Amino acid sequence: MNTSPITKIQTALTLGTYELKGQFMLGSNYTFFVDVHYEGVEYPAVYKPCKGEQPLWDFPDNTLAQREVAAYLLSEQLGLHIVPVTILREDGPHGRGSLQQYIEYDVDYHYFNFTEDDKNLLQPVMLFDILINNADRKGSHIFFENDTHKLYAIDHGVCFHEENKLRTVIWDFAGQAIPDELLASLSQTDNWPSLFESYLSPGEVTALKRRAEKLLTSKVYPRAREIGARFHTHPYNQIRLRKSALTNKSHEDSKKTSEV
Repeated sequence: MNTSPITKIQTALTLGTYELKGQFMLGSNYTFFVDVHYEGVEYPAVYKPCKGEQPLWDFPDNTLAQREVAAYLLSEQLGLHIVPVTILREDGPHGRGSLQQYIEYDVDYHYFNFTEDDKNLLQPVMLFDILINNADRKGSHIFFENDTHKLYAIDHGVCFHEENKLRTVIWDFAGQAIPDELLASLSQTDNWPSLFESYLSPGEVTALKRRAEKLLTSKVYPRAREIGARFHTHPYNQIRLRKSALTNKSHEDSKKTSEV
């Protein structure tokens, strides 16, 4: 039986062993670049340990990794496939945390210099951000994979809050009709409580369903002022957030951060 590439990656991230390769130095929370070894193959991944999360006044402590996983599950549920494979592991080098497939991309090509054709591909991301109540969609969090030009969106730790927290750079489609193919999946929410029960609170799941219902009713991308959302005001500060900021540390060097 042939196994899909996504299933192979999910299995590898779930069952493989970690090798710490370095640390991403930008950003508020501890984030590590790792190789996951499984059945003789290395899978590059991004590891975000819960105990490396900085406390936030408006999000419960040690829940950002869970929200990363919830974002992946929702992207798959809706058929968007824009979030790299993401799982929760209990046995990471620095404890419990999210583990996400690493995607190779051009860090110099981002939202603020996308071609018009590529910006026109961002409707699923705008819909997704409104739905998950994304509090931190920066321009560097959206990119196209090298070779395939497949669209991806990352960094969903501060999402799914019950209260309105939407803050994003993407308002390109505000006031426009949402395509029917994107709306269709929003009506299939019956399994959301069970799908997200390990990652989100019941109140957060209820709020998620409520946002889906509002989008289904309006059938239009809202304008920021209509939903009290905020524009992201510092677009360029994390354009090179990921591999360009990676320090080449050995496993032994990384142990210095084990008490984060």
